[in-house]
Amino acid sequence: MCISIHCVNDFQKTYTVSYLTKKQKKNEGELPQYYVENSHPAIISPEVFDLAQAERRHRRESGQRYSGVSIFSSKIKCGQCGGWYGSKVWHSNDKYRRVVYQCNHKYSNGAKCTTPHLTEDEIKAVFIKAVNELLSEKKELLDNIGIIRKTLCSTKALEHEANGLYDEMSMLAELTEKCVIENSRQPLNQQEYQRKYNSLVERYETAKARYEDVNKQIELRKAREKVLSAFTDAVKNHTGVITEFDESLWGTLVDQIVVHGRGDVRVVFRDGSEVKNEEFTKSKAIF
Repeated sequence: MCISIHCVNDFQKTYTVSYLTKKQKKNEGELPQYYVENSHPAIISPEVFDLAQAERRHRRESGQRYSGVSIFSSKIKCGQCGGWYGSKVWHSNDKYRRVVYQCNHKYSNGAKCTTPHLTEDEIKAVFIKAVNELLSEKKELLDNIGIIRKTLCSTKALEHEANGLYDEMSMLAELTEKCVIENSRQPLNQQEYQRKYNSLVERYETAKARYEDVNKQIELRKAREKVLSAFTDAVKNHTGVITEFDESLWGTLVDQIVVHGRGDVRVVFRDGSEVKNEEFTKSKAIF
């Protein structure tokens, strides 16, 4: 049994099997385990922790594979094959050494992706231009995010359905138990008993599957709400034009950059907005 009090510190992870030998054993449910809140200073704030968990769920939902090599990892996608861009070092042993980002599947299976590479400075330039364009219509942007949060992030209907499904599962479990007890006390027609039993179990499993699916949807919507909440705060708190790369804004605002080709680099933001950078159409030299 585990008594949870907003866990921070975990007590009684192990216990003494013999007070004579002082032998210790891992607690696997033999004794209560207690979690105590605020037993020591937090390394990170609860808000940052919640946002990190929301980000993990968001990546799960979108199928993103996270790599912590750099802030650009798992953020830049090839618009041709759908693969992620990764960092590559060119001229590693001479004065022309530089790091570029290109599709990880560019030369895979003999099929070459034609999407161009990007340097770190070019990625930052794309970001700055896109964010300034995004923020140029701040009021309309915030209004749209508000609508998205009310419609796509609301969990009220799902939670109502989950409560109904839980009640139904409890009722079916009780009926199944009564069915088994009744059959054990006075043997019934076994074919009839089996039919009734199977029907109850099937209904329970159907309700359970839906209950789990609904709770997953609730979890994903709550994660999206946290991400959009952070997005909204970042937009509200920023004023003026961005002139240099901001790592915090990058992590909060950008979902991914999709590279389709020269002159077609699109920044997709957390709220679903997409800004196409057409500046590179005029100048291909940067690629």
